[in-house]
Amino acid sequence: MKKGTILLIKFATLLIVCAAATTPRINFDDSKPGSAPSGWTLTKTGKGEPKWSVEQDSTAPSKPNVLKQAGEATYPLAIKEDSNLKDGFVEVKFKPISGGEDQAGGIIWRCKDADNYYICRANALENNVRIYHFVTGKRTQFKGANLPVAANQWHRLRVDFTGKQFTVTFNDKELFTAEDATIAEAGKVGLWTKADSVTLFDDFSYGAK
Repeated sequence: MKKGTILLIKFATLLIVCAAATTPRINFDDSKPGSAPSGWTLTKTGKGEPKWSVEQDSTAPSKPNVLKQAGEATYPLAIKEDSNLKDGFVEVKFKPISGGEDQAGGIIWRCKDADNYYICRANALENNVRIYHFVTGKRTQFKGANLPVAANQWHRLRVDFTGKQFTVTFNDKELFTAEDATIAEAGKVGLWTKADSVTLFDDFSYGAK
């Protein structure tokens, strides 16, 4: 193999390693079970009392801990405090456990505050994945897909976003693309549930493009 080719391979490998190193990946294993995770704002859109806590779970994709939402609120939110993305991706593994009204897990991005953000969520009661924007606390759907979302199983949800273009991936399968220009500015990323959903989260990651 020529020397120049070897150098190119080494350089490409270095770029991949550096990109992986700068992409935050959070599995909550450095937090004490029963406590709130550090570096997150735990809040809600609307009314109610969300309950976010780090817990041990034997089924966690990255053992031993997960982040659990077990309270009841209109839309419980966990916002990553030191994040700020305009274009990039956000993804998480989640497990819907229970809920009589909803069994939802979602990810948010370009979040300005608890009333203004984008959200993509999957719902095990409705068997669908949908994408919305929130403006002054009002939720508006602009795309979705119907498909099985099994309760008590781990799923992977990801959104890639560039400008007004969004690509939604569920369990490593691209579901749909969507367009919306409502929120153009950079913002924080985070996690979301709805109503009485009891949901577990693990392996949260995000990065810029």
